[in-house]
Amino acid sequence: MVEKRHFYLSDEMLRESPSITAYSSPSLTRRQELADVGVPELGVEAARKAMSDWGKQASDITHLVASTSSSGCMPGADCELARLLGLRPSTKRLMLYQTGCHSGCTALRLSKDLAENNPGARVLVVCAEVCTLSLRGPSASHMGNLIGQAILGDANGALVVGCNPTAEEHAMFELVSACQETVPGTEEALVSKLREEGIVYTLDRDIPRHVSGSVEWLVELVLQEATVSVPDLNEEVFWVVHPGGRGILDRIESKLGLGEKKLAASRAVMRQYGNTRCSSVILVLEKMRRMSE
Repeated sequence: MVEKRHFYLSDEMLRESPSITAYSSPSLTRRQELADVGVPELGVEAARKAMSDWGKQASDITHLVASTSSSGCMPGADCELARLLGLRPSTKRLMLYQTGCHSGCTALRLSKDLAENNPGARVLVVCAEVCTLSLRGPSASHMGNLIGQAILGDANGALVVGCNPTAEEHAMFELVSACQETVPGTEEALVSKLREEGIVYTLDRDIPRHVSGSVEWLVELVLQEATVSVPDLNEEVFWVVHPGGRGILDRIESKLGLGEKKLAASRAVMRQYGNTRCSSVILVLEKMRRMSE
């Protein structure tokens, strides 16, 4: 259950842009203008905290991977982030747009590959979301939109990824393996389209069923890719699950036979922030870190 959410858009912004709160009104230009400012603004905040926790300086960053589903422009948010953070002009940048809820994990997967294939690389991962493109009023004919409006929120998250940390660096997690799998028959489960009125998405009511029907073999696949044997998923695994919705978390917990506390970090983020798309996984990692202290 979502108890609290955070939004970049203020009441004043919405009053100045009434077309955003209508269900279907041409408003893409204004939505994009707000996102072009909001995404870098939130991203810089998270990036500075991540670099402070890391223990090194902006000049030590070699790569930047930025992600958002709230915008789409060129130069991208990655370019503005690099400027605001004072990253070196030679910093290699990668911008991920419109990759939805899995984009946080995608950014981590790509950063792992970059770090492992570029000796000495330090990859800054920045994820930020503002609901400028997706926020809209309700429609009796599109209940899937209403569900999204009820659970989506804004948030930011960032971290630094690298290999062979030095004594000056404060390593917190280890990325052992990363993989991606497309579940057959789910192509229409969650659809997001960019239109004149912003992002229009359709959520299949069977998403929790799709998740529960595939999570067992997906977990087996992940463990095989990592060449790790885990006899007991309850005792030997810390679960960092994207908080896509209560129904999804309930189905995963039930299907895998997990104890009620195993998804505590994901449920806490869901309660406090809602589904924040790309930044969700980083928020859950941070919650897990704090719970383990």
